[in-house]
Order: sequence, then structure tokens, then C-alpha cells
Amino acid sequence: MGRSESTSVDEITAKPGVFSPLSHNTFRGMWFSNTISNAGSLIQSVAAAWVMASIATADYVALVQTATFLPMALFALPAGALADIYDRRKVQIAFFLLSLVAAVVMTAASFLNMITPWVLLSLCFLVGTGAALAAPARGASIAEQVPKELIPQAVALNNISYNLARSVGPAIGGMLVAAFGATVAFAVNAISFLPMLEALRRWDREKEVSRLPPEGLLRSVSSGVRYVVHMQPVRLAVARAFVLCLLGAALPSLMPLIAKDLLVGNASVFGLLLGAFGIGAVCGIFVLQPMRDTFGNDGTLRLCTLTVAACLIALSVSRNQYIDYAVLMLAGTAWMMITTTISVMVQLFVPRWVMGRAIATSSAAITLGVAIGSWLWGIIARDYGVVLAFQFASASLVASLVLTRFLPVADRTSSTELDERVLDDPEVSLGITGRSGPVSIELQYRIPADRAREFYNLMREQQRARSRNGAYQWSLSRNIADPEQWSERFTCPTWNDYLRLRNRRTLEDSELQRQAADMQLEPMKVVRWLDRPAGSVRLSEEAPDRGDEALQIQG
Repeated sequence: MGRSESTSVDEITAKPGVFSPLSHNTFRGMWFSNTISNAGSLIQSVAAAWVMASIATADYVALVQTATFLPMALFALPAGALADIYDRRKVQIAFFLLSLVAAVVMTAASFLNMITPWVLLSLCFLVGTGAALAAPARGASIAEQVPKELIPQAVALNNISYNLARSVGPAIGGMLVAAFGATVAFAVNAISFLPMLEALRRWDREKEVSRLPPEGLLRSVSSGVRYVVHMQPVRLAVARAFVLCLLGAALPSLMPLIAKDLLVGNASVFGLLLGAFGIGAVCGIFVLQPMRDTFGNDGTLRLCTLTVAACLIALSVSRNQYIDYAVLMLAGTAWMMITTTISVMVQLFVPRWVMGRAIATSSAAITLGVAIGSWLWGIIARDYGVVLAFQFASASLVASLVLTRFLPVADRTSSTELDERVLDDPEVSLGITGRSGPVSIELQYRIPADRAREFYNLMREQQRARSRNGAYQWSLSRNIADPEQWSERFTCPTWNDYLRLRNRRTLEDSELQRQAADMQLEPMKVVRWLDRPAGSVRLSEEAPDRGDEALQIQG
């Protein structure tokens, strides 16, 4: 089915509603099964955290969060590359099966009374690894399951899936642990992966056919990182996400100790605390878009940061579980809006070819912040107590507002679209292959002298576009004897890399080239150079000359 069912005229003309993506069968099936899987994961998290609180100190309790989120930080970039190189449906099936196997092993270890702090942390890490490797493919699949105008709503619903599960999963987990023990909770998590695997099996994904061979894993990771580095709005958002999650991790990582030490409760109380946090996050979907429309992405993040800081102070002084439920609902709303705002922004700013790697980079920043923050706040809670840890975290979040000046989060309302127009095949008379290179591209312009500054500023934008699409060693030159003549030059590692660069043009990139063309006094001239031409000439009269036959470009 690929992209889902066609949209009616009324749906196109009306402003999309919050739940509009659920009208598309593929997305709906994936969303419900993902929610079940998320609920199972949270049931496991409650059981693991409560078991750890019973057998180890505060720093180990916080490490449960670290073990859960660290795989995303470690494996997000290669997982994003896999999501962009291979069939995203098959990638998800493979890695959810890994999580299923790890969950079964955790259940068996608990049943056989083999759980120790490090065994528990290792198994949490293994379950998290499967989820981490599947997550970028899951996120990048959204654009294949709903129309592009519904992407913001679909991303929000995808994030809400986790928080909806959080509103019921922890409470169920707490009751299961209190009534039947951790083994049953671990078994429920293992079973919860089955609906997701079935939904993936039924997804009739439209296969994408490329004229070029896929990039290697390391090259794909490198190109994804280059895109994020050279796309300033995404780069700043990723950095901001890391800082906020590093400082805010005190709340989710130390929540078991709110129940155990501050409220002197049991596993059921811990589950209800998590449930309140999840209910708040679900409610956030109804205020997220109005907040973004009113205050913009950056203003929304500032308000949510202050909200989480205030909630941490309230939790540090409260000893009433009902007050804590209300505070955690508010904190859940703010936390969901922080992570979702970043996720929506990233997906709108990047094209489809690099979507998995961009999502992976954003997820890595968020989870690395949570993983490191959980460890740090766990140490602080061990040495100084939970109350002081929350107060320190609150003060740090308020201080982080100064970063809004250096790490602003941009606004965007529409997704980035590739330019689907097919360019003419390059003229080739040498016998090169796709692996031949490096290849240098020279574009010669003739620009009126009175438009030199305008052209130069345009070329600075062009440099960023070329660099994020895969160009190296970009330079711009001007002829001393003929000031109207300019030369733009950049290098690609191989001929295939150059062809990929041509296919990665977005509509914005093409607009830059059109503006440059409008300034010219005569048509632009393109010259392509093979930088190491030794293989294209004969070393002796007897040697065959591969340069006698031109490369046949498949079209």
C-alpha cells in the first residue's frame, strides 16, 4: 500500500485534526500495536526498577533508566543508516525479534531466581538494544504511511503512543508486581511484542527502486552526520534536546525513589506515579499545536522547561501522593511537549533520503542525555538524597534558559520535499565506473559586477546545501582578469557519490540554483574532472585503454 489511502477534497481543504492520521489503515494498525508494545515495555520497566530498588542502592535504581536508554545513544546512528539503506519493514521485524528473545530470557532468569543487579541491567540493555535499532525505521516509516500534510500530527501521535501506554502500563505493572511478582510482568512484556510483529508482517510496503547501489553502512552514517552538521536548525535542536534531557532526567530516573523513600509506598504507588505522568503526556497532544502556533517552537520549549523545573521543586517538598499525581500529570504534559516539538521540527527540516539518520541523531541526543543524566542524578541522590537532587535539577533547568540565545529552535510548517525532476545524464567519454574518483565538479558562472555581493551571499547558502548533500572541499573563485567570471568547485569521493548528490536536491536547493541562473549573463557551464586519471590512460602501448569506451549511464 506504500503511502496510505487517498485523501478526500474535504480533508485537504480542512485543517487536519489531531487524530486524522488514524484514518489511514496502515498507520492505525502500526500505532495500536506500537502502543501495546510500549505498554509492555513500561510494565517491564516498573518491574525492573522495583526489583532493583529492593536489591540495590539508589545509584543502581537510576542505572535502570541508563541501561534502557543507553542503547539508543550508542546504536542510533547505525540504526538510522540501516533504516535508510534497507527495507524499513524488514529492519523493524529483525530488531523487534531481538527484543522479544531478550524479554523471554529476562522472564526465564527471573523465574529461576537468577536476577542480580548486573544481570538485570544487562538484560534491560539487551531489550533496549532491539528497540533502539528498530526506532529510526519506525519513525522514518511515518512519511510512508500518511500524506505529507499529516506528518506533524502523525509524529505527535507516535510520541503519544508511548505516553498513552505510560498512563496505563506502569499502573498495570505495579499491580502485577505487587500481586504476582516480577516474573509475570516480564512475561507480559515478551507477549506484547507479538502484535507489532503481526502488524509489520501485514504491512504491504511499496518497494523503492534506486538506479544506484546502496551506500555502505559507514558511508551512510557519515553522510547522515554531515547532513545534520550542515543543517543548522537541526543541529541546534539536537544540541538543545541533549541539554534539556540531561538536566530533566532526574524526574523519570528517580521516580521509584519518590514512591519508596518520600511516600513510603509500594510498587503499586510507583506504577500510579508513572501512570499520572503518562496521562499528563497524553493530554499534552491537545495543547501542543496551539502552544506551537502561539509561542513557536522555542517559546514552547522555554515554557515547558520552566514547568518541569517547578514540578521538581513541588515533588521535593510534597509528601502527599495525590498532590504528586497532579504534579506529575503537569510534568508529563511538559516533558511530552519538549520531546515532540524537537521530533516534529527534525522531521519537517530533513528530506526523506536522510530521514532515518536524522531521527536517529535526534533520538541519540535525547536518550544520551537521559542515560548520562540518570547516572549523574542517581549519584547525587545517593550522596545527598532525593530532595536535594530534585532541587539541583530544578535550578539547572532554570539556568539552561540562557541557552535559548545560543541554541534557538526554529519554526517550520511544511515538510522538506525532494525535487523529483530528473536531470539530464552527465556527458561521459571516459571509461569510468561508479567507484571511480575522486570526482571534482566545476560550475562556471558569468555574473554582472554590480550583483557580485548578492551572488556571493547566495553561494554561501549553496555551500551549505552542497555540503549536507555529500560534497567535500567546496570553494568559490573569481577570475582576476575577468571579474564577471566565477567558478564554484566541489569534490565527491566517487562517481556514484556525485550521482547521489544530484538525486538529493530538495526544492529549496533547486531554488538556490534557479536564483543563481537568473543572475547570469550567459548559461552556466559545468565541467566534471576525474582527479586521479591514471586508470584512464595506458601505461604502455600494449596495455588496453579503458578510456577508449565511455561509461554507459543507465537511465
